[in-house]
Amino acid sequence: MIVFRDPADVPADFGPSVVAIGKFDGVHTGHRAVIARLLEDAAAAGARSVAVTFDRNPLAVLRPERCPDSVVSTERKLELLGELDLDATLVLRFDEELASLEAADFVRKILVDALTVRTVLVGRDFRFGRGGAGTPELLRELGPVYGFTVDVVDDVYVEGSERRVSSSWIRELLAEGAVDQAAELLGRTPDVRGEVVHGLKRGRELGFPTANLSDVVDALVPADGIYAGWLIDHDTGIRHPAAVSVGTNPTFDDVPRRQVEAHVLDETTLDLYGHDVTVQFTHRLRGMVAFEGIEKLKAQIGADVDAARELLAVDGNAAQ
Repeated sequence: MIVFRDPADVPADFGPSVVAIGKFDGVHTGHRAVIARLLEDAAAAGARSVAVTFDRNPLAVLRPERCPDSVVSTERKLELLGELDLDATLVLRFDEELASLEAADFVRKILVDALTVRTVLVGRDFRFGRGGAGTPELLRELGPVYGFTVDVVDDVYVEGSERRVSSSWIRELLAEGAVDQAAELLGRTPDVRGEVVHGLKRGRELGFPTANLSDVVDALVPADGIYAGWLIDHDTGIRHPAAVSVGTNPTFDDVPRRQVEAHVLDETTLDLYGHDVTVQFTHRLRGMVAFEGIEKLKAQIGADVDAARELLAVDGNAAQ
């Protein structure tokens, strides 16, 4: 997939194209439904398939006090979009200049002039342009002027629920630690990627060494607690079963910031310092609590490890 960072980067002979526009935060099942339709429309038209998205949530500029945390970073979003067989993604820098661009000018300058659009796909609630004046209805009005059609994609719902799949719902689930439900909406296991750094080495002292991730990760970290999951070591390509802790270690109360640390099951000599890893969260085992004494903490960690091993063995068998 080609990534364009500015409309001016798109070659003059790139089009024609079929374009889907959206924030695509998390690239969840709703977004994937839009992309699937995009690929069908592009194939039928013999055109390029292009996602148009933004380098940040527009609320970060328009209403920063109301802007939520992103489900994934921009670079992670591009990785996920790159897995969907798109020809290209155009990442627009959302700043005051773009925010003030009239909706009709957005269509002309970006969709028509840069991408030679033939079909535009959006969700029913999509808004664009100055003051959010751009709507699917406006796109339909402009289509005959510039020679494109509009395909409005219906929302996606989880079976048995009347609530549509959305990034805000995924944020809520992650804030509750409901990683299994978040996975259903995402269409993949929630995960974070970062570098393994040195910590206080307390896990090693307790007999359960952990790989501590740096503060900089590429996705929203779920609620404090203990999880079963997997650690993928990108330096070696090995996927390890793990028990994962998220929080500030309340038993000792000496960790100033929330941290993600993963204990690789049945491994005590693994050296992961400096490695690029992804930690996946498959099951929440319990919340984070403070224990009265080291022995109670060690006993609980042992029970957590046993629970994680059992759950992950079931997952592994189901995947075979």
